[in-house]
Amino acid sequence: MNKEFAEQFAREWIEAWNGHDLERVLAHYADDFEMNSPFIVQIAGEPSGRLTGKVAVGAYWAKALTMIPDLHFELIATLVGVNSVTLHYRGAGGRLAAEVFHFGPDNKVVRAFAHYE
Repeated sequence: MNKEFAEQFAREWIEAWNGHDLERVLAHYADDFEMNSPFIVQIAGEPSGRLTGKVAVGAYWAKALTMIPDLHFELIATLVGVNSVTLHYRGAGGRLAAEVFHFGPDNKVVRAFAHYE
């Protein structure tokens, strides 16, 4: 993992979300990726806060986009780890968020963890 890749990923990911382009967002993820978020409990009704696969996560994100039609992310920082990237950003309603992305060998996200203020 290097800074150039992380910054490109961050740019593309933020632009896809701000464009409300779900297919473009999902293109960053492996087919069977795992998403972890406290909002999965609220929006998808999954008590574990975890969903697996593009179909399940895509349905959750589609519902979230419907619920928050003016969703806009503002990137604050891109942090590089070992096979991982953390994006610190302002999300819905200006709420601070940090999302950790773990990448597989094909540079697709295999696991993600969202954290909110």
